[in-house]
Amino acid sequence: MKNLIIIGAGGMGRSVYCIAQGCHGYNTEFQIKGFLDDDPSQLDCFKGYPPILGKAHEYIPEKDDVFVCSLGSTQTKMEICEDLKKRGGCFITLIHKTAIVRQNSQIGDGCIIADYASVGSDCSIGDNCLLQSFAIVGHDCLIGNYVRIDTHVTCVGGVVVEDLATIHTSAVVSHKVRIGRGATIAALSFVIKKVGAGSTVYGNPAKKLI
Repeated sequence: MKNLIIIGAGGMGRSVYCIAQGCHGYNTEFQIKGFLDDDPSQLDCFKGYPPILGKAHEYIPEKDDVFVCSLGSTQTKMEICEDLKKRGGCFITLIHKTAIVRQNSQIGDGCIIADYASVGSDCSIGDNCLLQSFAIVGHDCLIGNYVRIDTHVTCVGGVVVEDLATIHTSAVVSHKVRIGRGATIAALSFVIKKVGAGSTVYGNPAKKLI
């Protein structure tokens, strides 16, 4: 039995704790050991959660420890996860029992595929990605590492999302559009053309903000 540790004990961390309990392998392949967070008082106002075990940058992985990361900033998430990997940390992928993963799709290590998310056929999803509840990744999409896809986002077939990009709530990315490394798509946007690396776009149709 592996011992799952969730990096981040804020609102998303608490949500990941709940998601994990509905995932394949809960209480058969893994149990939840606790959280890592820089703020030891993060859970003081909340009941029913396992303890905060320490800070992510100080924690030494123990035998049978495995990790997922709930942090919202893709850059910060990458820095913390890569640092933990250097100290021997292993990341597992959580797939909720209500999520759909269709034929031939590949999902990397450390991903969180939340309840009612959908991954279409023949997709590739990299490491340490987050697909929140009801997110849709259509057929033949290529998703990089450390990508965040929020609730009710739709990536239509053939979309390419490069590393460290963030797509916020209810955005739609049209067929075969490429989202560049570290780009941000604002909530409710409709993206119909390529988004450059590091850019932020918003609106319908989406236009560049910065």
